[in-house]
Amino acid sequence: MNLFYFNSVLLGVGLAMDAFSVSIADGLSEPNMPKTKALGIACVFAVFQFLMPLIGWTCVHYVVTTFQSLQVFIPWIALILLVWIGWKMIQDANEEKCVNSITLGTILLQGVATSIDALSVGFTISQYSFPNALVACLIIGIVTFMICVIGLIIGKKFGTKLSKKACYLGGIILILIGIEIFIEGVFF
Repeated sequence: MNLFYFNSVLLGVGLAMDAFSVSIADGLSEPNMPKTKALGIACVFAVFQFLMPLIGWTCVHYVVTTFQSLQVFIPWIALILLVWIGWKMIQDANEEKCVNSITLGTILLQGVATSIDALSVGFTISQYSFPNALVACLIIGIVTFMICVIGLIIGKKFGTKLSKKACYLGGIILILIGIEIFIEGVFF
């Protein structure tokens, strides 16, 4: 396999881990999720993971100074979004509103929160030509889609067994992911 494609797949796997964890949490909180909704969630994560590195690549080539000044806020944004979504899931579990609670707005927020760190990948692929950057981002998106489908299947399987506790677990997972992104972005 060409090193370019291999590296793109590895980038995709690395970037998809947060989306994978959130997919598990989504599956836990809605174990009876229809297949079309699960595929839609995986598509949202894949699209964001495709777009963010491409936006980062564009920023490197056209608006580097502006993007660098905003990069310090990325861990904070991810932390706030994921803690808010996780806390809402826990509250919904307390109010017995957890099943079928994943709305389009929630999915979009999750997509942004889990892919915002992928903007930085635009720096690592900045030496690529636009066509190569586009192919790399497509590979990242496809890998993310496949990994998120697996996460949703795992979450749904255990969500059925855990019932109401699954919503608590899903909310806690989201909060922990937000904290992990924050710590990694601020301290490392």
